[in-house]
Amino acid sequence: MTWWSVVRFLHVTGAALWVGGQLTVSLIVLPLARRTLSDEQRAVTLRAIGKRFGMFTGAVFLPVQIATGIAIAVHKGVTWESLTEPGYGRILASKLLLFTAVMACAGLHGWANQRHPPFARAMAVASLVGSVGIVLLATALPAT
Repeated sequence: MTWWSVVRFLHVTGAALWVGGQLTVSLIVLPLARRTLSDEQRAVTLRAIGKRFGMFTGAVFLPVQIATGIAIAVHKGVTWESLTEPGYGRILASKLLLFTAVMACAGLHGWANQRHPPFARAMAVASLVGSVGIVLLATALPAT
């Protein structure tokens, strides 16, 4: 196992935790909370889950993804110019743009959660769909 295997492992594991966490909350926790908890209990529980997920995002996920992503890009010789080239460059550029949009949607979801619930739900859905899109783009990156 090489150092780069560890870096890629951390990058993929971080992405799996992020997307897996979103899917778990959306597909398992929310439906169960809606069926079994009172409105007040549900609000308290989901708010706590959201805060914990937000702390994980800021303290662990983003630093790991950014650091490992930059390391992988440097290791592969990616330059700003190469992001416009067909193949790896354009796919990576699309992934980066979508990642930025997903993080913006996730942040807006957290901000709007108590203030504008319909908007918060839309941002949660956009973040989840975008995250799945990032995974699809990542799998489309050609091996180099």
